[in-house]
Amino acid sequence: MQIAAETRKQFGDATKVGKGPDIVVGAHDWLGELVQNGTVAPIQLDEATAAKFAPASIAASQFDGQNYGVPFSIENIALVRNTDLAPDAPATLDDLLTAAKAAKAKDSKVSVLLDQSVGKTGNAYYTYPWLSAYGGGIFGVKDNGDYDPDKVIVNSAESLKGAEQLAQMGKDKVLSTNVGDDNAEGIFTGGKSPFFITGPWSIPNIKKAGINYGISPLPSLPGGDAMQPFLGVQLFYVSAKANNATLAQEFVTNYVPTKDFQLAMFDAGGRPPALTEAYDEVAAADPDVKAWYEAGKDGKPMPNIPAMNSVWGPLGQAASDVIAGKAEPKARFDAAQKEIVANIKKAS
Repeated sequence: MQIAAETRKQFGDATKVGKGPDIVVGAHDWLGELVQNGTVAPIQLDEATAAKFAPASIAASQFDGQNYGVPFSIENIALVRNTDLAPDAPATLDDLLTAAKAAKAKDSKVSVLLDQSVGKTGNAYYTYPWLSAYGGGIFGVKDNGDYDPDKVIVNSAESLKGAEQLAQMGKDKVLSTNVGDDNAEGIFTGGKSPFFITGPWSIPNIKKAGINYGISPLPSLPGGDAMQPFLGVQLFYVSAKANNATLAQEFVTNYVPTKDFQLAMFDAGGRPPALTEAYDEVAAADPDVKAWYEAGKDGKPMPNIPAMNSVWGPLGQAASDVIAGKAEPKARFDAAQKEIVANIKKAS
């Protein structure tokens, strides 16, 4: 059963009274909240089986050293380009802008140099790669590698370099708050931009629009490294109040980790499989799958700790404000840091 983020509370409420589903499919970043609320059960995945998966997908399935899910797919954003407008993959942001300006000069329909969802309230998911290029991000990590909710780094020196780059992109009219989740895809499928930062979910409509496209890693930023996306992992969870707990556990530990099952899930949803054997098979037949992997191979799993719920709004709005020129990066990201820390303390 697939549940959207807004229905997690309903799932939790139903589970508490024993009326929820035995098995749930969902994103890995729900994990901390689901564990905190006591709605999912630990899953004993033996070492030999875990070793068959991409390491990042197993890391995303764990919380406080315990495994709570079995992964079936990994996804991330990348740079999708209209190859009729931009034949070559840009290695750097400067390369991208040079190619984008050339495309605009050549085709009057091009009006957006870089198509990325920002919107009036921002989008922290797309903000993170700009911070990551300078070693910044959202949370620091503990000695064991887990994200540390007590170490928010939104206004670190490294993150601020990314914020300054976002402000420059707004000033140069490369990024705009007029481009958001409601119109970003249409801009690209309408041939109005040579470059689109998005994920595999956009490809079906890009194909339908007849756009010739290529997928490549996000570019490096001036004075920094390549932008790195968050990795998103889809998991099978078992309810803490499952009516048929033994059968549910048997299904997720014995059936989900098989190549045939993972291939079937890929055929149904188009997300690259988390099981290495299944991934290798689809990557050999589908160049897009390999391209998404290459674009995300150095990315980190999105934080799955409950504190992440305190980040989305403040960080997204801070990015939107600096892109719009409403505030200076340091002052605005300092304010976002303060708000996030306060929200985490309030929630705990």
